[in-house]
Amino acid sequence: MQSVIAPIQNKDREVFMDVLRGFAIFGILIANLTAGGLGWGPNEVEASPFLLPELDKQLDFWYTIFIEGKFYSIFSLLFGWGIALQIQRGINKGGDSMPIIRRRLLFMLLLGFVHILIWTGDIVLFYALLGFLLLPFRRFSDKTLLITGAVLIFMPIVLYAAKLQWPALNAPAEILGTIGGSVIQKITGLSNPNDFGPLWASTNWWDIFKANIGGIFYRFSYLFFVSRIPKVFGMFLIGFVLGRSNFYKNIAQNRKVVYWVIGLGLLIGLPGNYFLAYYTHSFGADYYDLKPSGLYQTIAYALGVVPLALAYVGAFMLCFQTGFGKKWMSITAPVGKMAFSNYMMHSLVCQFVFLAAGLNYGGLVGTAGLTLFGIGLFSCQILTSTLWLRYFNYGPLEWLWRSLTYWKLQPMRRTAPVPGLVSTAS
Repeated sequence: MQSVIAPIQNKDREVFMDVLRGFAIFGILIANLTAGGLGWGPNEVEASPFLLPELDKQLDFWYTIFIEGKFYSIFSLLFGWGIALQIQRGINKGGDSMPIIRRRLLFMLLLGFVHILIWTGDIVLFYALLGFLLLPFRRFSDKTLLITGAVLIFMPIVLYAAKLQWPALNAPAEILGTIGGSVIQKITGLSNPNDFGPLWASTNWWDIFKANIGGIFYRFSYLFFVSRIPKVFGMFLIGFVLGRSNFYKNIAQNRKVVYWVIGLGLLIGLPGNYFLAYYTHSFGADYYDLKPSGLYQTIAYALGVVPLALAYVGAFMLCFQTGFGKKWMSITAPVGKMAFSNYMMHSLVCQFVFLAAGLNYGGLVGTAGLTLFGIGLFSCQILTSTLWLRYFNYGPLEWLWRSLTYWKLQPMRRTAPVPGLVSTAS
């Protein structure tokens, strides 16, 4: 019966998932700042005290190796993992959790739609849409899901090769891009809807909001072009198997598997990511122009990103088993527990700092400066999240999301403050 399914309590949370989610949020922040658009803006200058050309260039290369794609892959893994735990929890309580999960995804989709109007690099809306597709796969065996996940992760290679041969296959991305341009042109009056420079340089928040309506189509055009659907869904499936099989809860028995994942992830992932960085920074435009070197970049991405991301997860798992590792890694758990609120805060803060409607630092800060800014912002989120969760059960958006999901206001305030830094994660 559905009535037996109640919101999960703090004591029942899997702390390691919050820790891993916190690390993923940090990696996504750095990636979004340095390569994903959060740190961009209207200024085009060659000289600025916050630009260090040589260091910035080197960091861009190394970030492609160690950061690009890895942390959204971990976040995708956690998404599938979380869905599996919600389903299993319903089974254990003798009820049907599917109506709750569908409502959760529905309101996640709506909240994601609000966020994408703030910043079009949003992933929440996209994840919610794919989440509905994930639910029917719960009926398949773990082996089938793992094989399907692996096939999906390598599918972008086939898709890119097919588009090289038959460019018409890129039609979905082109159509969405055209629609986005038309919407932006109509709403903002830009003569060239692909030139956002004048808009970002002299506009106000209302005009940015209007432009982001058309930007939604550009966002999904990009997601289709880079074959993000199979990449993310493949990780959903692998994460689902992790959650359903209680892999982490039986880490002692699975330690040998974890060592293999780390070893193979480093052995395959590091060379793959080195070539990804080489092709990205030497022939970056070729990928979007559908040229052969773009195919090489796609192959390097498939061989590099997921294996290294899984190696990171394995290393985090083992480290968290130690007393020292658990103590220090748990510092990020409050950020992970409030992941949605913190993720949206990234957009609000960075839009204010880097766009002309705010402080107008966009384009004036290079990769090194953006990294320091990201570390500072994340450090503030560790502090604020920890303090917040001493007095409240959920982050603001998590509380809203949960209240909507269960169609009942959830208890926001704790009955008594929780002392200490780490205990808020438990």
